[in-house]
Amino acid sequence: MYDMSKAPLSRDRVLRAALAVADDGGLDGLTIRSLAQRLETKPMSLYHYVANKDEILDGLVDLVFAEIELPEPSGRWREEMARRARSARAVLGRHRWSIGLLESRTTPGPATLRHHDATLAALRAGGFSIVQTGHAYAVLDAFTYGFAVQEASLPFEGPDSAAAVAGPIMALMEGGQYPHLVEFAVEHAMRPGYDFGAEFEVGLELVLDGLARMLHGA
Repeated sequence: MYDMSKAPLSRDRVLRAALAVADDGGLDGLTIRSLAQRLETKPMSLYHYVANKDEILDGLVDLVFAEIELPEPSGRWREEMARRARSARAVLGRHRWSIGLLESRTTPGPATLRHHDATLAALRAGGFSIVQTGHAYAVLDAFTYGFAVQEASLPFEGPDSAAAVAGPIMALMEGGQYPHLVEFAVEHAMRPGYDFGAEFEVGLELVLDGLARMLHGA
């Protein structure tokens, strides 16, 4: 099998190494020096492929957008937007450092532009006007990115993990001043099988229902 670690340096290899560094330690750990160490080369050699860290960040954004499934202009806008949102959530879960970065760059790459164009095309093919398309795109991204931020920030992950965190917090509510928090924790968050991630599908359906009503003038 071909060993990529021995492959000649290229812009693609440099950016993919930067992606791995960011995945391991976040953007704070991504420097020209740490990237050179990852590639087992000298920092100065990287400047043949990327001019500076800003160019690296632009490249990383494009790599992340390239991982998100492209919606199709099939006319089935609801299915396409749901598929895109689920894919985006999964990608953001793999690259949590990218959540606040994706919409911040001013020199988008081809994968980024292709993603945005495909999303607009899918909404327009579904019957949304230009103005409605703007509303739909903004709301879908606000929900998807917002959920990804919240999911990444929680001190627990996966089914049945909330109870371990909620237990000590319950001790702070023994005086009875927070009855609704206690009720929610005992009757919902601390019950077997609770998974905060399941709220994504509930919220996504609510968003799509609202967009459908807007589309049909209801």
